[in-house]
Amino acid sequence: MTIGGRAQLRAYIDDCGKIPPDLRKELRPAIKKGATPILDKMRSNASWSTRIPRATKISTSLAGSNPGVRIIVNSRQAPHARVYEHGGSPGVFRAPLFGDKERWFAHRARPFFFRAVDEKGDEVRNAIAEAIDTVVSRHGF
Repeated sequence: MTIGGRAQLRAYIDDCGKIPPDLRKELRPAIKKGATPILDKMRSNASWSTRIPRATKISTSLAGSNPGVRIIVNSRQAPHARVYEHGGSPGVFRAPLFGDKERWFAHRARPFFFRAVDEKGDEVRNAIAEAIDTVVSRHGF
């Protein structure tokens, strides 16, 4: 997912170099707050699992090479998340029962990640772009 404010942030980093610490300190929580609707939707979509919602986190980066937001599902906390996501497509996948490769069973996919991005992506993109505009203009840029 490409965030609308990313181009603005990228242009600022290209023009001015490193983001000043006071601006960085204000930008990070504003960007994180803007991305919260996607995280909430993902957690809601994965409410059937006891581990996936807790393993899903927001990560912000203001690094010069790749500024933006990432939603991360910790695979150690929820190793089944990727399998049940099934590439964002509903359907059925087959997997062995408790690692027993002699006995395979069909499981219904339960996409939660890509559905949330599709549903909330525009809202989050606009919120983050607005947050970046507000913070950057408050600092006189």
